[in-house]
Amino acid sequence: MIIMTRRIPLVILVTAIIAMALVGCASAAATDTTNEKTISVSGSGNVIGTPDRAQVTFAVSTENSDVKVAQQANALQMTRVIDALVAYGIPKDALKTTGYTIYPVYEDTKTPFGQKVRTYQVSNTLTVTLHDVNKTGDVIDIAVANGINQAQSIQFMLSDVQAQVLRTQALTNAVTRARADADTIATALGTTILDVKSAETSGGYTPVLFQNYQADSVTMKSAGAATPIQTGDITVTAQVSVTYRIR
Repeated sequence: MIIMTRRIPLVILVTAIIAMALVGCASAAATDTTNEKTISVSGSGNVIGTPDRAQVTFAVSTENSDVKVAQQANALQMTRVIDALVAYGIPKDALKTTGYTIYPVYEDTKTPFGQKVRTYQVSNTLTVTLHDVNKTGDVIDIAVANGINQAQSIQFMLSDVQAQVLRTQALTNAVTRARADADTIATALGTTILDVKSAETSGGYTPVLFQNYQADSVTMKSAGAATPIQTGDITVTAQVSVTYRIR
């Protein structure tokens, strides 16, 4: 019994020594990570490009006291618009219905039984995607001449290929600026950049959007003039945040 009593403290002592050694290793690892020297910088790059895609959105709106009559008239009118655009050379897969609504228009005066429906309005919205932005004005004129009576928006964009090319340039500019700042800081501090620890990117572009162009297009068409459309430029931006290891 005396021998067993003396062995128990020895086991406890060995266990405590191992635990303290492990804690020491963990502390050393944490200290090494904490003492790592870094420089964190950010940079931005902008590249201006020309849109090579366009989306024109417009609608045919019809109204009648008989909802079926309004619906049929709308269908005939929109069919005429679509046929004219296809005849002009717009592929059918570039034409997409993006809205269709039927809603009642009520009388201003109220009766004991509520408001009376005066007419029904039917609206069919069509979006045309163009791979040639120079055709935008022609598409508007053809659509108006064949029955479009509500115009909603024109949006100029970049194709995926063009957007990637410009983004690559913008990112390159952003990284170059970030590295230049890091070199300046390192020189001022008397240190040397070793490598990149981490990097994050963000950015993109906003399409050029024109809304409510209905009045101008209708007026120009009635005057016999083609609708002039200026695409403008698109700025692609990129931001990077880079952390460099130094010594």
